[in-house]
Amino acid sequence: MLGKTEAPANKDAVKERDRWSTTDSENSVGHKNMQQLIQLRWIAVVGQITTIAVVTLGLGIELPVRHMLEVLVCLVAFNIASHLRWHERPRVSNSELFLALLVDVAILTAQLYLSGGTTNPFIFLYLLQVILSAVLLEAWSTWIIVAITSACLVALSILSSPLTLPYDHEYLVFSMYVQGVLICFSLNAILLAFFITRINRNLRTGATQLADLRKRATEEENIVRMGLLASGAAHELGTPLATLSVILGDWRRMPEFTNNPELRAEIVEMETQLKRCKAIVSSILLSAGEARGESSVKTTLNTFLNDLAAEWRSSRAITYFEYKNRIEQDVPVVFDSVLKQMICNVLDNAVEASPHWVRLEVSSKEDVLTLLITDAGPGFPPDMLSQIGKPYQSTKGRPGSGLGLFLVVNVARKLGGTVAARNRKEGGAAVELTLPLSAISLDEDDEDVG
Repeated sequence: MLGKTEAPANKDAVKERDRWSTTDSENSVGHKNMQQLIQLRWIAVVGQITTIAVVTLGLGIELPVRHMLEVLVCLVAFNIASHLRWHERPRVSNSELFLALLVDVAILTAQLYLSGGTTNPFIFLYLLQVILSAVLLEAWSTWIIVAITSACLVALSILSSPLTLPYDHEYLVFSMYVQGVLICFSLNAILLAFFITRINRNLRTGATQLADLRKRATEEENIVRMGLLASGAAHELGTPLATLSVILGDWRRMPEFTNNPELRAEIVEMETQLKRCKAIVSSILLSAGEARGESSVKTTLNTFLNDLAAEWRSSRAITYFEYKNRIEQDVPVVFDSVLKQMICNVLDNAVEASPHWVRLEVSSKEDVLTLLITDAGPGFPPDMLSQIGKPYQSTKGRPGSGLGLFLVVNVARKLGGTVAARNRKEGGAAVELTLPLSAISLDEDDEDVG
């Protein structure tokens, strides 16, 4: 029922929800980036083990292997904890990414302290941390990382013991130190190219999601505007319709009309159409949220759908209307005029395209209500199928047309359902509405109140 999922009442509500949607999108991107850091950390673990083994066993350089392995154990434990934590929590903030990068800087500093400090060619791995922070973090966080890494570099140059390497600078590229620098540069370049490419893809995905959320907020703001306009028009129409009703009532009692069967029949038809106009005005007001309590009706699903189909058939000029109800288990529901208008809107579009034949087939499966509306008209143009649900997409060629299906899609979405359109192979169009029965089912609390 629409009463369970109300539209935003004003622009401030739309902007507030847009702000929260922006935060959710940013947190989702942050989670993906945290996963990238976890993967990068595993690569660092493997790389450090390999480097320690090659340097100590292959090159014969003495290192405090036990202490370096203890630091590695801390890194592995932190990465396992990070994986477990962020596997359960899908949202990661800037502060949490900032703390994770601080841990990486601390681990790198500890390993460099144990292996020669600034004389270690892998000192340039600090640049990897700075560049990652510039890509992943907000500006204030990045500058803090820059300050901390600079301070660590200064501290290492003062406190750490130099790495004992043979003096072989005359060998140029074959120098052990130069080779270490080249390896460090290659690692930085490869890791940055690989991970920043993936991080940028995450950022682009997040930007796309954010654009979709803002587009939805804009569409819903347009719905609010149209609702206010329709509500105002309905209020204005109420007075002249009431006046016409009084005049027609007076005419029914006048001898000039009561003695003329043709005029009397026309008055009856005018009163019928006037009642329909009043019903439409009342539905607009109810849909806008006025006198909402009177609009809710408790019934069963089959009764609601059967009455809707019968009422729609009796009030439309259609040659043949085929109605198939395949719902086996009836359930109590509560609905208001918005749900009824949504279904009738699709039926009205179908009968405009195919005045000779329209079919409505309803079914339910796994707590999902499905309504399939088909016609034998010309179908949807191919370019319009991709634009279903967008305003002013219509084949009628009239100014202002194309809002009906736009409203249908948005109402269905608010109820947790979907709208899908396609062209039939045998000709004509098909529109399928799916709604969760929980959106219109009658709760136990509602039954107690009744």
